[in-house]
Amino acid sequence: MAGKIDARLKQLGIELPAPAGPAGTYVPYVVTGNLVFISGQGPMGAKGIEYQGKLGKDHDIDAGKAAARLTMLNVLAQLKAACGGDLDRVTRCVKLLGFVNATPDFDQQPAVINGASDLLVEIFGDAGRHARSAVAAPSLPFQITVEIEAIFEIA
Repeated sequence: MAGKIDARLKQLGIELPAPAGPAGTYVPYVVTGNLVFISGQGPMGAKGIEYQGKLGKDHDIDAGKAAARLTMLNVLAQLKAACGGDLDRVTRCVKLLGFVNATPDFDQQPAVINGASDLLVEIFGDAGRHARSAVAAPSLPFQITVEIEAIFEIA
């Protein structure tokens, strides 16, 4: 039987990707006590990296938000794996840290990372509301547009 969160994903027309393996010497997530720490994820789609380049040069805010939303789907894929396939175990999103590959004059990082934050609220309701930082980076791995790491509380 599908859980409440799986039903919500289906209602929203969202299918989570398979969780990606690490790109270095680290693990995709760590569970300690009732917290899950998700390593930084990027905008990976079915064909690989879908958003590369800088906000303020190669992409506008709407494209950045789409990259952040796609990145959050990858975060959620890792979270589902960490929860043994049961996203109903998630009691709240605690914290997001979003990095935006941006030109020096770009200052709309919060608007870009809203693409991820809005998705969490769509899926989890108030339990998706979280503390957050959104910062610019002069570059990100593989020139991805957005990277997001997260902390979740689980039951």
